[in-house]
Amino acid sequence: MQRELSQATESDATHTGVQASLRDLGKALGFEVWIASNDRGRAHGGGLLGDGCMAQLPASLDRGLESVRLIDVVWVDPQTSQFAAAFEVEHTTSIYSGIVRMLDLALGTPVAGNCALFLVAPDNRRDKVAEQLQRPAFSRVSELGIRYLPYSQLEQNHASMSRFGSSIKPLLEISQRL
Repeated sequence: MQRELSQATESDATHTGVQASLRDLGKALGFEVWIASNDRGRAHGGGLLGDGCMAQLPASLDRGLESVRLIDVVWVDPQTSQFAAAFEVEHTTSIYSGIVRMLDLALGTPVAGNCALFLVAPDNRRDKVAEQLQRPAFSRVSELGIRYLPYSQLEQNHASMSRFGSSIKPLLEISQRL
């Protein structure tokens, strides 16, 4: 029981750490950042994960799509209020729930027209991510171009993207289309 609790705590910390990394990268690249409504209050780095992030999503977001508010991290273009990128961090949780939220965003909202969609997961979960995307229920996913971003690539390239990047283009280069 103690081991399971320790693993769950470690998993939460890793998930939160990856969200914070994506938050910080998005800000460095000039985007406004949304942190999932259920994660905003998580402690991280002497503050809260949601500190300095958007308090609410653009008003044009359909009120009926509450699941979009649960996407782990969203980058929003400050000039247009359009979603530039959305990230679901799949550390140990079921991957399909993140895919469903991405589908809700891409197919059900006017602010997601050209939004890049990323499933961010440990390097050893790539096959699991690909397997979930092959499910018949997700037949439309291939049209959306959801990409897999391994933790190692995010970690290795974070500093240079933050320093020299100005768009989501570097993320497209280090992620993989599935």
